[in-house]
Amino acid sequence: MRGVPVQGRRAAPVVYTVAVLAYLVAVVHRTALGVAGVDATARFDLAATTLSSFVVVQLVMYAGLQIPAGQLLDRYGARAVITAGSVVMAAGQGLLAVADTVPLALVARLLIGAGDAGIFISACRLVAQWFPPRRVPVLVQVTGLIGQSGQLVSAIGVAWLLHARGWGTTFGALAVVGAVTSVVAWLWLSAPPPTRTTVVADAARERFLHAVRAAARPAGTRLGFWSHFLPPFSANVLALLWGVPFFVTAQGRSPAEASALLTLLTLSAMVAGPVVGRFTARHPLRRSWAVLASAVATLVAWVLLLAPSTPRPMWQLAVFAVVIGAGGPVSLVGIDFARSFTAADRLGTATGFVNMGGFTSSVVGVLAVGVVLQAVSPPGAVTYSLDAYRLAFAVLLVPWLVGVAGVLHSRRRARAQMRDEGTVVPRLRDALRRPRA
Repeated sequence: MRGVPVQGRRAAPVVYTVAVLAYLVAVVHRTALGVAGVDATARFDLAATTLSSFVVVQLVMYAGLQIPAGQLLDRYGARAVITAGSVVMAAGQGLLAVADTVPLALVARLLIGAGDAGIFISACRLVAQWFPPRRVPVLVQVTGLIGQSGQLVSAIGVAWLLHARGWGTTFGALAVVGAVTSVVAWLWLSAPPPTRTTVVADAARERFLHAVRAAARPAGTRLGFWSHFLPPFSANVLALLWGVPFFVTAQGRSPAEASALLTLLTLSAMVAGPVVGRFTARHPLRRSWAVLASAVATLVAWVLLLAPSTPRPMWQLAVFAVVIGAGGPVSLVGIDFARSFTAADRLGTATGFVNMGGFTSSVVGVLAVGVVLQAVSPPGAVTYSLDAYRLAFAVLLVPWLVGVAGVLHSRRRARAQMRDEGTVVPRLRDALRRPRA
């Protein structure tokens, strides 16, 4: 069956709407377990390390398939990648709905990570294909903003359904939603313009390793990787797994309050997205400053939360959620670096390479927190004290330091390359003075 043709003025809006819908559903699949962490612990009788592995295997699969997904995107196009990915995620949620053993649940999470791998980069490719270049950075931020609402669906809708109808009904319903999404994508995502398809197909026939090296070679693309690595992992660690258990068992909040905090985290990301987009549009040579500023704010928020040895008041937890949540859209600056420094025929592979960054750091963060929680808690514990969480979350400083070093190093090399090509980055105070003049 062929997709419904969309042409003329209505092509771009229809294609974009369907692509964003598919990405929103993918985010729901990705984050649904984050509101079911306590239920998963009881259902599968899990320790912290095993519970971490549920998210880690999904993120490892997602991150590991970024470059292969980019290659498939370059060769077969966004319609095929989004449709196939939605089918695989639906299968994963269906398996999770009936799983009653840890191995089956892990296979389900692997399927969800595999299907998710190509959705966002395909949506970004469609934006670049169907819209003029001047609109691409803003629309990528809008795509991320709408996708973030998938976390709201998880924090509110999935959490409500889970407590009202139970595990099987909740994840079975997610499987049905995924299947419907795949049908909509197949019918309404039209093929990219022929001229661009031809160019992309030629590039996609390159040998895999050669294509990866060529896409990742520009210093600006590597800057994109580290810019995607650094800002989002704190929010992902909370949203994907440890947020609800931490707020409920360590901070003494009710499940409703924990869901509200995750909702606030998501709303913060949605508000920050346009602000980040406006800043990067006005100061394209200062995009890395947004990344570093977000990193400093995140560090301060963690220190203020973890330094006291007693549970924090709700208002402080809310401020913490706002600051941490704002890091998510900042990571999309990395995608814009890939677009700026990569040839169009390698954009899928380069975007996949950059998109590995945030999920690599998230894998490290989720697993490290689980390992430390189990190491410092009594054997067999399934809930953990505030002191245990303070030690566990403190290890997130390691990927934070690695990310800051990566941004600074790759930024220096990218600016040297730009200087050799005739583009000199002005001093910061000169750049800030320019709009006033």
